[in-house]
Amino acid sequence: MKYERIKKLTKLILDIMFFTGIIVLLTLPIWLRFAGTHYSKDIEIHYLAMLIVFAVSGLNGILIVNELRKMMKTVLEVNCFVEDNVKSLRRMARYSLVISIFFFIKVLLVPTPATLIIILVFFIAALFSVVLSCVFQEAVNYKDENDLTI
Repeated sequence: MKYERIKKLTKLILDIMFFTGIIVLLTLPIWLRFAGTHYSKDIEIHYLAMLIVFAVSGLNGILIVNELRKMMKTVLEVNCFVEDNVKSLRRMARYSLVISIFFFIKVLLVPTPATLIIILVFFIAALFSVVLSCVFQEAVNYKDENDLTI
């Protein structure tokens, strides 16, 4: 196929993101202390709250990447219109919404323009995932009907 290299590269990038995300999440307290000392005193002042916001958001980000890895596996197997992908998209919508909510909490503690952008991006990602899950559900329904017809 024409796009095989792109598919495999995408899967590799998602795998790298998944495992480095876990490492970053596990070392988050260290990085956050460093940022509080060298970047912003607001992080030091609200350390525990910021740690919770970033940890919960980071975990949900890792879960999103893991769902994308599962979906990419079905793409590589040339079987992407399956119920599992619909469920993955719905989970990704929930994870994105959680990130939006936790960054909304963060904007109340330390308001920054970047935080507002993160809230908007993940809210749109949640909506996009819901819409895409509906599209995939219809595709799965059509596929199932065709499979029964044949």
